[in-house]
Amino acid sequence: MIFAALVLALMPADDAGQCQYDRSSLLALDFPAFDQDMNGGWRMLETKGCAVEAADLIRDWREAHGSMGAADTLLSWHEGQLRADAGQYADAIRLFHAGRHPATEDVKWGWNLYVDGSVAFLRGDRLNLEAARAKLAALPRPPELKDTIGPDGKPKAVPWPMNIRVLDNFLRCWEQSYKAAYRCPPPGS
Repeated sequence: MIFAALVLALMPADDAGQCQYDRSSLLALDFPAFDQDMNGGWRMLETKGCAVEAADLIRDWREAHGSMGAADTLLSWHEGQLRADAGQYADAIRLFHAGRHPATEDVKWGWNLYVDGSVAFLRGDRLNLEAARAKLAALPRPPELKDTIGPDGKPKAVPWPMNIRVLDNFLRCWEQSYKAAYRCPPPGS
């Protein structure tokens, strides 16, 4: 009997147990704690491999907190990424479109080109993915985008154009799922 209990204790938790969380405490978090804490909020579920639960939590958090301006687009995007990871492409596409920035605010940053490329990948539209990638690559670096200081105190270049690496991953790993292609290793790694 003791041996059986020990064996059960050492076995990995099932997915249902692994994806459980304290819903009320997470819904009570403010936006920075819920979305920007890389070890907390919805991200702790993603880390455990619970993409659908994390996406549902983001949806529920948005409903509980109402409209939050720019945070709405970011949360739509993050929920969309989680839904795409889970293979829920139609929902992801809808959420990605909801995560677009106003064109006047995005003209030099290229976020919407990243959205266009991501949606094209989910739709299996390589030509539009390539077109979005080419337009993104052609954007000049904004002068206000300055390099930052790294943890070692030395200047650290901010990659430009932003998110082009992801579109390159989609092209390189075209035949794979969103989840696999998003994380597609660069050549030679």
